[in-house]
Amino acid sequence: MQSIISEQQRTQFGRELELDFAYTVSANARFRVNYYQQRDSIGAAFRLIPTEIKQLKDLGVPESIGRFATLPRGLVLVTGPTGSGKSTTLAALVDLVNSTRTDHIVTVEDPIEFLHAHKKSIVNQREVGHDTHSFASALKHVLRQDPDVILIGELRDLETISVALTAAETGHLVFATLHTQDAPQTIDRMIDVFPPHQQGQVRAQLAATLQGVVCQTLVARATGEGRAVATEIMITTPAIGNLIREGKTYQIASAMQAGRDLGMHTMDQHLAELVNTGKVTHAAALEKVHDPAGFDRLIDRVESPTEASARALSVGGIDFGDSFSGGAR
Repeated sequence: MQSIISEQQRTQFGRELELDFAYTVSANARFRVNYYQQRDSIGAAFRLIPTEIKQLKDLGVPESIGRFATLPRGLVLVTGPTGSGKSTTLAALVDLVNSTRTDHIVTVEDPIEFLHAHKKSIVNQREVGHDTHSFASALKHVLRQDPDVILIGELRDLETISVALTAAETGHLVFATLHTQDAPQTIDRMIDVFPPHQQGQVRAQLAATLQGVVCQTLVARATGEGRAVATEIMITTPAIGNLIREGKTYQIASAMQAGRDLGMHTMDQHLAELVNTGKVTHAAALEKVHDPAGFDRLIDRVESPTEASARALSVGGIDFGDSFSGGAR
């Protein structure tokens, strides 16, 4: 296994005993690889990365997610546990920007997974450990590279979150990921990273810049073949912005439940739709729900988030707030 990594990567692995990287075998085979030490030997996990970047409509996610690719500025977060398809959804969003806008897109990833060819936009992809020393180093300089759209592979610490907020505040569209389970938890996680005396300012920044949160997980299909994606979508309406600013994130779930006309829904609402349409079993959905006691009340009584999303698009789309109206730059 030492033969497929560079001398620099060997040195890094010897120092840290952990290593993440992407490995390409041929034009049709690319892997995300993790090396680790176990019992004085090297272990490895290889995850196959699809070479084709799928469109959002092919991923089974609601149509309203595509609206985030039309925003001129702001912060959009895609969250979920490891292996939930966050990178796939982000790649589809970036590809949609790349296909429809004449922008400069800069990505900072560890490692680079999906490769983006230039389409209408110019795409520069930087890999931590290969093209830059760290997320912090890359993001320190990214605003000087004249980007319109920035993708941050993961918001890992206070410094990367600060840069993401600053970039969104200064007129850039920023996509990033977190390992969180729902929209309120995502917002709380970002705020809690900061010391108490800064948290009020961060709430104000998030209220002004956060455009939306997409949380997702994968659920085994009822047929036993493959998995279906279940999502939670929060759009930062003026009302939700006020909840963030006032520290009332515990009320956001109720706002999402009431915001189906705008394309929002909770994870439990989407899981109920998947059960109602026979795509997943009740038992499989119960493993992923956030409120098991209330979940059964949604079965056969919930309006499909997919239908609500389509209706929102048909009546003029989603209101992202007055401060972010307009088209792409």
